[in-house]
Amino acid sequence: MGMAASEHSENRGKRRPGAPAIPLTEALEVIGTGAYVVDEQGRVIAVNSRTEDLLGWTRGDLLGHDAHDLLHRDAHGQPLPRTQCRMRQAFHAGRPAQAEEDHFAHRDGSVLPIAWLITPFELAGLERCTLVIFHTRRVAGTDTPPEPAGALLPELERLALLAATTTQLTATLDVDEALRRLVTLVVPRLADWIVIDLITERDEVWRTVVVEADGDFLVRHDELQGPMPAVPEESPMPLSRALRGVAATLAGPQTYQGAPDSGIAVEQRRLFDASGIHSAAIAPIRSTRAVLGALTLGRAEQPGDYHPADLPLIEDVARRAGLALDNARLYQRQRKVAETMQNHLLPQMPRVPGLQMTVRYLPAPDASQVGGDWYDAFSLSDGSTALAVGDVVGHDLEAAAGMAQVRNMLRAYAWALREPPSRIVDRLDEAVMHVTDVDMATLVLGKLEEADQGRWKLTWTNAGHPPPLLIRRDGLAEYLTDGHGILLGTGSRRPRIDATVLLPPGSTLLLYTDGLIEEPGHTLDEGLHRLRRHAAALAHRPLAFFTDQLLRRVRPAANDDDVALLALRAPTRD
Repeated sequence: MGMAASEHSENRGKRRPGAPAIPLTEALEVIGTGAYVVDEQGRVIAVNSRTEDLLGWTRGDLLGHDAHDLLHRDAHGQPLPRTQCRMRQAFHAGRPAQAEEDHFAHRDGSVLPIAWLITPFELAGLERCTLVIFHTRRVAGTDTPPEPAGALLPELERLALLAATTTQLTATLDVDEALRRLVTLVVPRLADWIVIDLITERDEVWRTVVVEADGDFLVRHDELQGPMPAVPEESPMPLSRALRGVAATLAGPQTYQGAPDSGIAVEQRRLFDASGIHSAAIAPIRSTRAVLGALTLGRAEQPGDYHPADLPLIEDVARRAGLALDNARLYQRQRKVAETMQNHLLPQMPRVPGLQMTVRYLPAPDASQVGGDWYDAFSLSDGSTALAVGDVVGHDLEAAAGMAQVRNMLRAYAWALREPPSRIVDRLDEAVMHVTDVDMATLVLGKLEEADQGRWKLTWTNAGHPPPLLIRRDGLAEYLTDGHGILLGTGSRRPRIDATVLLPPGSTLLLYTDGLIEEPGHTLDEGLHRLRRHAAALAHRPLAFFTDQLLRRVRPAANDDDVALLALRAPTRD
């Protein structure tokens, strides 16, 4: 919420509302070696417990400190100049990098030989970050265990892949986006074909992704996607087993050459024939609650077959994908409930002879699709019409519930009290503090009534909200800054005031919430100027077009708040 009160910013390293439910620190814990994340300044914002074990530093010692100054050393334990630090150079270049021989400072003053890998990434609700993965390396003269026979990737690259899978997939709450990220993570690194079969909430199997790596391009094979037969209960075939949650197995064209035991086996034979896959690994996609589907990685152009030693890595990738997909599905279910709730909460506008009125509501793009922004218009007992736009702190289900309380109480007071808007808002403010869970809210309440000679008079009061905008038909626009008072929920007893204006013929009155004008990195005055400029340019256009174009042109691309808007147009003299 802007203007008189704004929401407290999130602590560094925490997500905003609507960002992934799995915290960053918890995501790092699944990495089997030291891992931490730094922000754009190189300060540590998240660290796993394995880092504490390896370095002796506590999480409190590390968070907020410059990782280079605190940890990076030369072989003799001396501070390493930034110009000579390979990790720092890669960090500033914003590129992935790794090194097999480097040194970190242990808290006890000793020097720890390490190998490291870093990769930049973006996490929803955060600035650009860099993930650092490291493990202790063996000193000269000690035996280094060989990589397992047939291992897909060296140890450090395996850890990096698993870390990237966790961070990238949990950074989105959109199922399609999570699947797209999974494809780019494993193709062509682990395979030149990827197939993802998902079990829907109605227990139907859908072949959702069939993608082939063709040189530097990823080719989607829509002709191989679509509905699949039901999962057989007893089939020993690899995909059927994976869709029942059984451990990963290897497969090839010969696996499905015999008489098919189910419809899924027929589809698998079709896949192998069409793709030319000569070796495949099939793993279940599971969450902690259920089996969500199966991941198939295939080699057609890549030489060699998959080996049993490859299956633990592929299972691990599939398990992380399952957790992310389950999280995204839960979010989408919540969003659907929220959208239904919001549709029932937003009111129908009254018909007022002689006036045009239109409203719009746009949810916060990264939240639960509902929020504390609202509009309202309703008839009063004296024949006039009440107009209101308000904003309750937050943009989630709790804010939507608070918004409904405030709006309904406002309606009751406005109908029962034949008093100016300022007195109605005073009574509302007192009630909000005692009978609701709303901490703070802003609103504009106006009373519209017909004056002499067919003109319309607006009387309003403003409780800490962005000022209404009045746009004349000739393009002159002014903010109605009178009648301004403190927001709701502060406990202040200062009396509120009213202001009055006659609406010029053909003019447009705009009530809106701060999501329309506020943009990170820009001043509020810039947003107000942008709104006035575009509103003036659209003053002569039909009201519905005027409203839609304002939202398209004015709402900031980086907006992370919901928007409510009410536009009203007075009749012309004729």
